[in-house]
Amino acid sequence: MAAPGQKVVLITGCSSGIGLRIAVLLARDDARRYHVIATMRDLKRKEKLVEAAGDAYGKTLSLLTLDVCSDESVKQCIDAVKDRHIDVLINNAGIGLVGPVESISMDDMKKVFETNFFGVIRMIKEVMPDMKKRRGGHIIVVSSVMGLQGVVFNDVYAASKFAMEGFCESLAVQLLKFNVTLSMIEPGPVHTEFEMKMIADVSKKEFPGTDPDTVNYFKNVYLPSSVDIFEALGQTPDDIAMCTKKVIEARSPRFRNLTNPLYTPIVAMKYADETGGLSVHAFYHMLFNMGSIMHLSMNLMKCLTCGCLRRRTISPS
Repeated sequence: MAAPGQKVVLITGCSSGIGLRIAVLLARDDARRYHVIATMRDLKRKEKLVEAAGDAYGKTLSLLTLDVCSDESVKQCIDAVKDRHIDVLINNAGIGLVGPVESISMDDMKKVFETNFFGVIRMIKEVMPDMKKRRGGHIIVVSSVMGLQGVVFNDVYAASKFAMEGFCESLAVQLLKFNVTLSMIEPGPVHTEFEMKMIADVSKKEFPGTDPDTVNYFKNVYLPSSVDIFEALGQTPDDIAMCTKKVIEARSPRFRNLTNPLYTPIVAMKYADETGGLSVHAFYHMLFNMGSIMHLSMNLMKCLTCGCLRRRTISPS
């Protein structure tokens, strides 16, 4: 139960990665300004979170079971919160999907949207009415730079994030009338166990139904380039957690918060040409005509920055 004056923060997807680090950072706030309700589908996976939280567990951090893909689970979780009072909702739960679209089943595509898009909407629909009645609250959605700029072989994942960006951009206007703030957190590549495992797993797949040329481009061009980009430009879950905390504490939180300014030129390039050709052809040449040059550039950047450049990219401002 939150102490007087504490903000109640509910976070989805806290068993690992970004969600875990946001929960721990807020729960261990020196001024004890937050009571964090960390949620996950299976509380058997709580060990990493409990260990990282330390003595904050049971004091400024509590746990609840939540499956964002279940209407019943979402309602039960919010009903379990005292007076259903949530000051800050952080929608972090999400799943990825990468690979040639020909080999991805419709069921797998639907699962991505069920979690990344409809899962967020379920949470907002359950929490938003109480925030509107109180004329106060903050809804945060952990999106992705891929919700602003599509990336080859991430077609379905990017589509789910594009959908969420459009939904939130529309909803934010209405919420302003009720003094409820909506903010997007938009990371680029982030070093997590999930991301690295996904890349390792897909590199071993056969991708039935996909032509040999496309499989070759995916395995021998895209995946190596992706690894290079993660290693050279990737942030840590702690970086994203710190960015999120700054958004919560901002006097006037921004709607969009790119956590990695190194991606700002990529997004700007898209809007610099209304035909869309500039960004499409730029990505094409980067991947298929300049692959070896980009590989050398990424390695050079890793050597030159030694992490210093990455540490400068955690603030949305």
